[in-house]
Amino acid sequence: MNSSIREILKDKKRIVIKIGSSSLTHPETGALNLTKLEVLVREISDLHNMGKDVIVVSSGAIAVGRRAAGLGHRPSETKEKQACAAIGQARLMMIYQKLFSEYNQLAAQILMTKRTVMDNLSRFNALNTFQELLKLGAIPIVNENDTVSTYEMQFGDNDTLSAIVAALIDADLLLLLSDIDGLFTDDPNSNPNAELIHVVEKLDDHLLKMGKSTSTSDVGTGGMASKLTAAKLASAAGTDMVIANGEDFRNIHRVIEGQDCGTLFLSHKKDEFYLMDYLEKML
Repeated sequence: MNSSIREILKDKKRIVIKIGSSSLTHPETGALNLTKLEVLVREISDLHNMGKDVIVVSSGAIAVGRRAAGLGHRPSETKEKQACAAIGQARLMMIYQKLFSEYNQLAAQILMTKRTVMDNLSRFNALNTFQELLKLGAIPIVNENDTVSTYEMQFGDNDTLSAIVAALIDADLLLLLSDIDGLFTDDPNSNPNAELIHVVEKLDDHLLKMGKSTSTSDVGTGGMASKLTAAKLASAAGTDMVIANGEDFRNIHRVIEGQDCGTLFLSHKKDEFYLMDYLEKML
């Protein structure tokens, strides 16, 4: 049953891939895991070579900046986060550009704040930018603009941002890569009997309440609650979503090949779907 349902993933043409900070860094030091980054870039480049549009929502700017600045703690003050983001975003994008160029791919940077999507004109301009970059054959790399974001302008986490981007550009698949295999019947860290849910045909209130609002990572911000919120938005927009483990970036191709990897959330597009309605409730 799972395999037949997952056959639909082979035909996805526009894919948003979100990578969490914990999937990009070494847990011991917080420094970028360059070996994993090379695998990630190769996987994405190969999807692009298959003729698919790929948009990457990448966390990691603050984590990279924190490491570069020699901070031994996770920044909590806004000005500290902004400074780390200013350092880290430049470094992170430089590495992405270098790695993608080795596979003859063109990478582009898009930084967004809540204002980008809440303001009608800004949202329209952002959509035009995405569309033009995809037309040029580029791979947009998206992150929240933490350098200028304050509490009032923040999305809060990149799970939410990736779902908004997927809805904005009419993506047909959202892939969240994080530090967990998918959605479980209970917290697998505390309950060894928790079982992985392979397919969610409909996201109801019972499943939404199963989300945990915390992340076990020292560098990430999103927990299962944010991923389920992202699934709710993606589903309404007509975008299927998969949560898979970012420990092995080869899971990207396993998902696209229709293998039983992670948790698949089937979409149920609402005829009356309007992105702004959802944004006003979420942000």
